[in-house]
Amino acid sequence: MGAGYSMTAKGEEAEVFIYEDVGAGWLGGVSAKQFAADLKALGSVNTINLRINSYGGEVFDGVAIYTQLKNHPARVVAHIDGVAASIASVIAMAGDEIRMAEAGFLMIHNASGVVFGEAKDMRKVADLLDTVTATIADVYHARTGQDLDAIRSYMDDETWFTAAEAHELLFVDAIEENLRVAASGDPKAFWAGRDRPKPRAAADVARLANETQGLAPPVAPEQTDAPKPHPIAARVALQRAQLATHLAKRSAA
Repeated sequence: MGAGYSMTAKGEEAEVFIYEDVGAGWLGGVSAKQFAADLKALGSVNTINLRINSYGGEVFDGVAIYTQLKNHPARVVAHIDGVAASIASVIAMAGDEIRMAEAGFLMIHNASGVVFGEAKDMRKVADLLDTVTATIADVYHARTGQDLDAIRSYMDDETWFTAAEAHELLFVDAIEENLRVAASGDPKAFWAGRDRPKPRAAADVARLANETQGLAPPVAPEQTDAPKPHPIAARVALQRAQLATHLAKRSAA
């Protein structure tokens, strides 16, 4: 469990942060077991404010967390503060109300995984992935009321929704405006005498993902006219590579 996960209660309200990957094996992410224990320890609360900024992770842990929240007697208000991708988007669907940051993203896709073994093992996992994908599609369908075939099409395409798109398609109930600097704030005064942080270039993010997957380093931007990869997509590619490595080691053990 990493620093991006917490669950605290104050009076009759609780605040849950999943600023973290889902699943204990995902670089310190939150497991369903830990989540269940913490949820029980909250005691009696009327409202749970669930705040999400996660690229997803282990599907079965995520489904279990979703189920725990759906079955809890408290009213769950889900806030997509940054990104709710993959199984994290399913967890968000547990909200009785779902609110999304104006600059946020929601991503849905088919279940994916890797397998090591004979042809029969691969067919078995393929059937399992189809079942998991169908189950997840039912969750989106029940929450949005959208046509199930349309939902499956979005998942086939690995669709990234902006807040406006997610709201239009009823994945979320409301859009929360981006926080604005108070009128008394002075950015120049804040940075006086400080070194301004340098943003990580998209090429650096892509290079990290490629190295994890054993690919050659990308060509420097000035040497090619190819479009720069989206940093969020690169992060998802990195997670998939880490999962593949993890499962391959377990299969070989």
